[in-house]
This record gives sequence, structure tokens and C-alpha cells, in this order.
Amino acid sequence: MFMWRRAGAAICLLLWSIFSFATCPVWSPSRAQEEVSRLQQQLAQWNEAYWKSGASDVSDDVYDRLNTRLAYWQRCFSLEISANSSIPPGGNTTHPVAHTGVRKLANKQALQQWMSGKKDLWVQPKVDGVALTLVYRQGKLVQAISRGNGLAGEDWTAKALAIPAIPNNVSGELANSILQGELFLHRENHIQKQSGGLNARARVAGAMMRRDASDLLREMGFFVWAWPDGPATLAQRLVVLSKSGFNEVLDYSVPVNTVQDVERIRARWFTSPLPFVTDGIVVRSGDEPQGKAWLPGHGSWVAAWKYDPVEEVASVKNIQFAIGRTGKIAVVAQLEPVQLDDKRIQRVNIGSVRRWHELDIAPGDQVSVSLAGQGIPRLNRVVWRSLVREKPVPPAPLFSSHSCFYTTAECHEQFIARLVWLSSANALGIEGLGESGWRMLHQTHHFEHLFSWLALTKEQLQATPGISPARGLKLWHRFNVVRQYPFIRWVNALGIPLPKAALNAQGISLWQELVDKTEQEWLALPGVGAERARQIRRWLSLPEVTSLADWLAKQKVQGFTVVGESGFTHSDLFTGT
Repeated sequence: MFMWRRAGAAICLLLWSIFSFATCPVWSPSRAQEEVSRLQQQLAQWNEAYWKSGASDVSDDVYDRLNTRLAYWQRCFSLEISANSSIPPGGNTTHPVAHTGVRKLANKQALQQWMSGKKDLWVQPKVDGVALTLVYRQGKLVQAISRGNGLAGEDWTAKALAIPAIPNNVSGELANSILQGELFLHRENHIQKQSGGLNARARVAGAMMRRDASDLLREMGFFVWAWPDGPATLAQRLVVLSKSGFNEVLDYSVPVNTVQDVERIRARWFTSPLPFVTDGIVVRSGDEPQGKAWLPGHGSWVAAWKYDPVEEVASVKNIQFAIGRTGKIAVVAQLEPVQLDDKRIQRVNIGSVRRWHELDIAPGDQVSVSLAGQGIPRLNRVVWRSLVREKPVPPAPLFSSHSCFYTTAECHEQFIARLVWLSSANALGIEGLGESGWRMLHQTHHFEHLFSWLALTKEQLQATPGISPARGLKLWHRFNVVRQYPFIRWVNALGIPLPKAALNAQGISLWQELVDKTEQEWLALPGVGAERARQIRRWLSLPEVTSLADWLAKQKVQGFTVVGESGFTHSDLFTGT
């Protein structure tokens, strides 16, 4: 984490920032200075914690985004650009051959351009661990040096000698050699796409930095990615390394000719079980200069193509409140747009008002977002809080699951939410009709209640502003089709507080059957307890619900029939008429 090699990505990240940050913050000079100073201090604290103890409070991606955002703010307000705080401190032990680092390429096109004209190309996983130099003399491991600043690092020899995966003795061409590679944590069938980074790099760093020996040393491996001044070709180097106990490097080094080859292998390693955590792939040329020419930041023969980040950092532009169909208030953060996978994320659901208060999110804060199941944006945590905490006031909790079957000015948002639910697959499944469509229909035709749309004519639907005549005709046909849907779907659309399994268990097909059930009969149904039975009885007695049942009966919707031969309606059962 925060390795020197990450500094090579600064230019790409700066370009990313130009497109990701819409405008400079509207801050006074004094606030800008204070905000920048606070973020500088936080980044410095994270670095110090990592380099002293291996502690990792944020992921590489989050750190990089905040570091880039800091530089953007400094440019916005013409402040002094701070030195790259991700450059690790050097140590007291000089590397016999410098670590060059790896150039990060943004995408497939950049990699194709880099590969042009190069020969003897190989792709390897970009193992996520801690960089290390091993020095062998006369067959014995005499030095192990952390990367440090690429020229000098810390002496980790004692710890390296205790790692079973690193041979203490070698022979043949390796007897007097210098190896560079990645010290990693062994994982059993690790699938990067599913499990992510697991903080493996920080765990390795922490174990190597501790004064006492850690049990984690026995779980480490070493992936050799460079043998300066070794055999002439990479293929020859791989064979020798494998015979000497460095097995992974041969298993996971594949010759490639085209960028399509690289792309295919990259996708396979991202979704297949591997013995280590990775964060991308590395492409290297077998043609390397002599070790004495190696310098930090000048490894032109090796490049990396990282995986897309699993999380992004977005700035909160605004906090909004939405009232759902059951009356619950949901809090939504409007974000400065960010790209995750193939999705442009501009809004993320925070949850309840209580959770919003617990997370303490205000406009200007920086939040980590990722994609949950089915690509739904998810808020992970707040990674940086703005100095000014100006939060909107949430609406008063005046609504419930028993409100807003009929429209009023106060009920507008819950009423729309009920309509959206009504057309969802869980209710009536009216294809092609979402929130925007319902708003257009309601705005034009001024619905009185939840099912007013059933009375719309073909001509009315086709003349609705924002809805084409062809689409209006389709809606008219769909509205007529749903009239014939089974009774259970209409009851679900009404929002009865009864598990669907309970309805299915009884095979209820008439409103009269629901009305006539006693509390004991409700209690006999699966998933219905005393409290749920009371909720059902209360719901059935609501004047709004009984009025809607009567209206559906007049529309000849299945299951909603007039009670008895005397002409009484459903509402009469509860009013005594």
C-alpha cells in the first residue's frame, strides 16, 4: 500500500481528476487553506501508520483518490502543491539494483500502444503484497531489503530467513544473484472478483515490521518478478527459478503477442481461483537492460494494467429525502458523478434518517461507494468529512403504511411510490411504466386514488403529454390485461400486510373471504402471529381500503364483488349500513 511505484500513477490520476471533479469548491480562501491542510494531515497520518506498523485504514484506491483530490484543490486555489506523500521513506540498506517501479496504464488502448514494437512479451499477475529484494551470495541468502524509496530500504533479512517459502540456500546460476519480487500472503482459491483485496498487503507489511516473529510468516510466499543480470531470456529465468523453489512465477507467467491475449488472461485471472491477492496484471518484455542502468521510475520494459477499482470516492453534492410507499423516509445522497464498472453513479441510498444521523453525512463530504448485487450503488462509509457541517432538515414522520391511498398535496411522494410499487413485478407487473411515466399520467389526469388509471380511455392515454400515441395505446392494452389478473395480485397491489405464502396457502380468491376471516383463522395461516393478525384486521377496516375495494368491484376486477343480494358494498360491513 502507498508504495513508491504508485507515484507513477499520479499523472493518470490527475487526468482522471480533471474529468471527475466538475467544478472547484465554492470556498473562501481561508476555508480552502484549512480544508487542504486538514486533508494533508490525514494523508500524512495514514502514511505514518502504514510505514511504522503496517496499519491500513483505507484502501489504495481510496488513498489515491483523496491524494488526487488534494492536488486538485491545491490547483483550484493556487496553493502550494505538496510533495507526494505516498513516497515511502528510504532505509539504511542500499539496494544492489534499484527498484524501477511499474508504469500504470489506464486502459486497453494505452497498453496496446505500449506493447507496439516490443518483443518477447509476457503477462504476469500483479500480486498484491510488499516488494522485496533478495541477495544470494555463494548460495546463501545474505540480505532481504524492503523496497523503501527504490534506492534503499529496511533490512528484513532476519524475517525473510524465517519464511519457509523463501529458500535460504540456492545453487547453480542463483548462487550469486539478486532477485526482486513480491512478498505475499498465501490464499486458498482466492477469487479477486468475489473477495477483493482482503487487506492482505497491510497484513504482510505489519508482520514484517513487527519486532517479534509473527505466525503469519509461515503463510507468506514470494513471487519473483525480476532477476537483474540473470539468464538472457525470461523463459530461461523462469525455469531456473522454478527448480529452485520459486514455483508461482513459472505457473503464472504466460507469453503473449497481442493486447487481446493480455485482455483474455487478465479477465481469467480476475475470475479464477489464485493462490494470492492481485490488483491487476503486469506485462513485461524479456529484453531488459543491465541492472546498473535500473533507476526508480525508469522501468520502460514493464507496465501494469490494473483492475477497475471496487470502490470509488465521490463528493456529496446534496442530501435528499424520499417517502416510500409504506411512509418510511429514505435518505439519498446526490453525488458528484463517478464511474464504477459500466455504471455512472450519481445517487446512492443512505437508508433511514437514523442511519444518516449515525453516519454523519453532509454536503461536501467524501464517501466511498461500490456496487452491490445486480449493480446497485452502495455507500460503504465516509472517508473524509468537510469542515462545514450544513445538513438539511428531514421531513416530519407524518406518513405510514395506512396513508396516501388517495392523493393530496401532502401525500404526493408516497402516492407516487405506491403507484411505482403497483406496477412492479411484485404487484401487477405493468411493463414499461416506471416512476417518470406515473408522474406524467398523474400530472395530466389528476388521479383521485391508487387505481384511477383503470378508468382512463384509449384517447386520454394517447393524448398524455410526454407519452407518444403508440406508447399510450400499449398502456391502454396493458391496463385492460391486468383487469383479468388473479385476485391475489390485486391484493398485493393494494398492500395488504399479509405474507404471500399465507394467501397462497389458503387459495383465497375473493375479497369476501378476506373480510369474513376471524382473528383465529388469520392466526392459523403461515407467517401470521398475533400482531400481524391485528394489522390485517385493521387494514381491512380502513375506509380508504374498503372504498378502493368497492371501486375495483365496479371496474369488474376479479375477486372484488358486491356483498350479498341486497346491494351492500364491502365498506358497508364496517360502517354498519
